Amino acid sequence: VWAWNTAIALVCGDSVIWKPSELTPLTSLACSAILDRAIALAGAPSHVHQVVICDRASAAALVDDPRIALVSATGSERMGAEIAPRVAARFGSTLLELGGNNAAIVAPSADLDLAVRGIVFSAAGTAGQRCTTMRRVIVHESIADELVDRLERAYLGLPVGDPFDEGTLVGPLISAAAGARMQESIARAITDGGVLVAGGTLLDPDSPAAYMRPALVRMPMQTAVVREETFAPLLYVMTYSTLSEAIAMQNDVPQGLSSSIFTLDQREAEEFMSSSGSDCGIVNVNIGTSGAEIGGAFGGEKTTGGGRESGSDAWRAYMRRATNTINYSTSLPLAQGVNFG
Repeated sequence: VWAWNTAIALVCGDSVIWKPSELTPLTSLACSAILDRAIALAGAPSHVHQVVICDRASAAALVDDPRIALVSATGSERMGAEIAPRVAARFGSTLLELGGNNAAIVAPSADLDLAVRGIVFSAAGTAGQRCTTMRRVIVHESIADELVDRLERAYLGLPVGDPFDEGTLVGPLISAAAGARMQESIARAITDGGVLVAGGTLLDPDSPAAYMRPALVRMPMQTAVVREETFAPLLYVMTYSTLSEAIAMQNDVPQGLSSSIFTLDQREAEEFMSSSGSDCGIVNVNIGTSGAEIGGAFGGEKTTGGGRESGSDAWRAYMRRATNTINYSTSLPLAQGVNFG
């Protein structure tokens, strides 16, 4: 997200100040160093991109500074709720890409081989730490048992460990606190009547890294914990009987980033993509929720923030718009036939 925001901003003639997460300073400095080399090769001024490593309190200076016309913020809903009113108070602009509680509907006609492949990759890939990670599966009651059995087998076979080791598919969470939040969400789900089907355990409690087994939890309904985004490889599975019920469940969360449906019924696919279907900014058919098509607008609705990054018109957010009228004649006709004599 930093890369495409920064690239568009630089192409539009803006300078960029990047405040990355406090949890990823080394990665951020490494990325910035790569960009510095590209800027030097292009012969551009070295100061057009700056990275600032600081805490939340210090970052407030960037949010409140009237010289910063646009604040593009990617992160949690809490962060967006703090930033947006502060920038608006000084009549600045924001581009927000916040939380996602992304779901896939699996219809009776779905190709289950395709669905399992898409679900596992979207839910467990990147250790569940993408804004487009799949966090909910809403499956038709007639195929729920078969799908859960297949997902369980896939989850039990996921290699978890050091991402530098060949064959590892699931690395660590960003912090021990993230692992604790995942376990807390699982406990709440079980209290709500959920059944832990697979995963959810910490591999090595003595390790400073939080290596969590991706968790699969079957839920009797969409409870409060399911409606929250837990930024971890935690997937809830619920059932439905009618497509309208499934779409209502898919939309009944505060976030509105990404969504998908697995179906071979064209009418179901069309309904899901229509105005009466998914209320998300990204609506997929027979593919998972994760990832981004660089040519399409990336972003979502509701508490996801409404911003759009990438896509054909994303550049508009990074430029000032002006209407220019030039009179090349020696006369000046006035509106409404006004004549001053």
